[in-house]
Amino acid sequence: MPILLFLIDTSASMNQRTDLGTSYLDIAKGAVELFLKLRARDPASRGDRYMLVTYDEPPYCIKAGWKENHATFMSELKNLQASGLTTLGQALRSSFDLLNLNRLISGIDNYGQGRNPFFLEPSILITITDGNKLTSTAGVQEELHLPLNSPLPGSELTKEPFRWDQRLFALVLRLPGLASTEPEQVGSVPTDESAITQMCEVTGGRSYCVRTQRMLNQCLESLVQKIQSGVVINFEKTGPDPLPVGEDGLMDSARPSNSFAPQPWHSCHKLIYVRPNSKTGVPVGHWPIPESFWPDQNLPSLPPRTSHPVVRFSCVDCEPMVIDKLPFDKYELEPSPLTQYILERKSPHTCWQVFVTSSGKYNELGYPFGYLKASTTLTCVNLFVMPYNYPVLLPLLDDLFKVHKLKANLKWRQAFDSYLKTLPPYYLLPLKKALRMMGAPNLISDNLDCGLSYSVISYLKKLSQQTKLESERILASVGKKPPQEIGIRVKNHSGVGVSLTHSKNFRKLLKEIIGESAPRLTELNTKEFAGFQLGLLNKDLKPQTYRNAYDIPRRGLLDQLTRMRSNLLKTHKFIVGQDEDSLHSVPVAQMGNYQEYLKTLASPLREIDPDQPKRLHTFGNPFKQDKKGMMIDEADEFVAGPQNKVKRPGEASSPLSSKRRRNVMVIPEVHEEKMENGQLAPDGFLSKPAPLELMNMARDGIPHNQLDSLSDDFASLRKDGLIHKPGTNAILGGSKSGSVSVEDRKVSGTSALGTVANALQITPAMAQGINADIKHQLMKEVRKFGRKYERIFILLEEVQGPLAVKKQFVEFTIKEAARFKRRVLIQYLEKVLEKIDSHHHLNNVNHINSRSSC
Repeated sequence: MPILLFLIDTSASMNQRTDLGTSYLDIAKGAVELFLKLRARDPASRGDRYMLVTYDEPPYCIKAGWKENHATFMSELKNLQASGLTTLGQALRSSFDLLNLNRLISGIDNYGQGRNPFFLEPSILITITDGNKLTSTAGVQEELHLPLNSPLPGSELTKEPFRWDQRLFALVLRLPGLASTEPEQVGSVPTDESAITQMCEVTGGRSYCVRTQRMLNQCLESLVQKIQSGVVINFEKTGPDPLPVGEDGLMDSARPSNSFAPQPWHSCHKLIYVRPNSKTGVPVGHWPIPESFWPDQNLPSLPPRTSHPVVRFSCVDCEPMVIDKLPFDKYELEPSPLTQYILERKSPHTCWQVFVTSSGKYNELGYPFGYLKASTTLTCVNLFVMPYNYPVLLPLLDDLFKVHKLKANLKWRQAFDSYLKTLPPYYLLPLKKALRMMGAPNLISDNLDCGLSYSVISYLKKLSQQTKLESERILASVGKKPPQEIGIRVKNHSGVGVSLTHSKNFRKLLKEIIGESAPRLTELNTKEFAGFQLGLLNKDLKPQTYRNAYDIPRRGLLDQLTRMRSNLLKTHKFIVGQDEDSLHSVPVAQMGNYQEYLKTLASPLREIDPDQPKRLHTFGNPFKQDKKGMMIDEADEFVAGPQNKVKRPGEASSPLSSKRRRNVMVIPEVHEEKMENGQLAPDGFLSKPAPLELMNMARDGIPHNQLDSLSDDFASLRKDGLIHKPGTNAILGGSKSGSVSVEDRKVSGTSALGTVANALQITPAMAQGINADIKHQLMKEVRKFGRKYERIFILLEEVQGPLAVKKQFVEFTIKEAARFKRRVLIQYLEKVLEKIDSHHHLNNVNHINSRSSC
């Protein structure tokens, strides 16, 4: 999970404008947004974590940290303002402390136990600045200095503030204020000459000198490619240079080699790529890179380590060693002068051993823990990390398997014990795991010693607890605004006098403001603070913005009474139609925030038709829609959704997709159970039509008002919820108060109508009115969002008339669903239509057979 931290220069110098009229700060904000869009093209960006830091005083400089989401990050980015000093050093220190906040808790640095490249949090720190002089409260600084003191516990265990998986890149804006007449340079972007360039190179990154918008876009595309999982290592040559290689790939001893002249490939500060596992997505490794000291029980404390390990390589050609089943780690080197030199030698079958100075107990250079080797295709150079002192271990293990057949004799045991004495204690556990993977017997004791003293272990545990508390404190301060300065305090210089003219002017000004004589104030030296407005040091004096009521003449009291009342009670505005000044001081970023304005308004009246979808306000956009309330279009989900996906043999179903499928298939399960195996439900869509005597009743047998009440009774029946029929799994329409069978519902319906007439029957006119009401309700239900189709199928069940009428209603519902792209609903309705057609065909066949039998 890469961490992308953006350090934005918010000093006052970022307010300078380019030839296009935009400020540097606006360009920085746009660069961050463009970077996020470019990064989003990579599917791996889904796991990215974004942080935002500014040049404010800590801890207020952290605008978005570990717990803030992407929306908070974007909001804080848009609200940035440029003011203050160019405190780059302090801002960098705060940024690295934020990245290192949880490392001691998780144990990712593994102090005193070797460096594991596969334990990493790849972080990219991108700072955008104008490259001007560094300023602080102490003055102008010529060099970049990071504060040594850090509030983070355990920071003294590493010499530098950064770690080996953290790289710094700088975009230094050098855009001109006037349009340039010179042609734009095409090619790579050069590095900048500011103080931050050296800091970038130390961490394994680089700086970019941005002079045009095109160069800025080019830099952003380059930075996106720099997001790689890996750690930075210092590779340094030890010993003489190798013999030159001829064009045929053989050693050419006749050609001289400059062993003493420094070459670019002698020392390289580059990245090794740590690829994640293809199955788990997490890097997997077996062997650490050794520490630069020998762990000893007598060490009172751990010596501080460098952030980047110094790995020395010997240019003596060796045979690459490996045996079956012994695990090893392979890391590709970032292109550098070292990789170019090794590839030019065209020796893919030889390797150079690598060491860490002072890692061994009896050897100053230490024993080899791996080797550098060119790939067989000569396309890259790889670092192979093996067990410590592998040239001794591998022959022993080879003899154990091939010669001794896993039954070690005394001589082999003695040789193996001698090897273990040269092994740092933190290698014992990974070696034991490797032997177990190879199927070897238990050759190492179970009581492993990490090599650290009890005091060191206790100290590390204490640091972990302190880090948790400090982490909570820092995270709690994220997003808080720094306290605003109320004014400028002026010290009282009692020993320094002031001229009489200044004192007179000051007292005269006070008389004009407050309208009365002021007491004698402490004399101030105004020359020292020229250009500032002086505050009153006498706390007894309070500014008066209104006239004294006793100064108003008696004849003018009635005229001023209304003004005094309004000033005292604040009942209304000074002028009719005048707004408050705060309404005209809204920042540009908040002018379109219409949602906050709506909160202050009174609650609107209820809708006349609650079934209609709510119409949102169209402030600024007449086509605005509520995206949160909208459902996913059935057409799109039907095509790309999980219900249309062909499941491969052996493929596990996703719980999310199965859950969605269950929600969607509520209604189909109901009706498919009714129509399963060709069996027809007695009271579903395919139920028998009403008796003919009911349809042939006299149309005027019931008064008109009784027909209205009858229609209301049927409407109330249609608005009931779903019930479960006893003895079946079918869902039927009924009362919400309990489980009522369909027969009971019919009885209750007829009993409700029994008050009209004892022999009440449904006439064709009644059926036509009921069907018209059902048709209107169907149109409303189809328009509704979501997939709650229960109401639609209940309405279709209540259609009065023969199967032909029911078929017409199903076809009408299909047309309405097609208008609103209800593909899933159409699919279910087409199944019902097929059942109706098959049943109609079956009735015709039965009718023909009965006539032929007659």
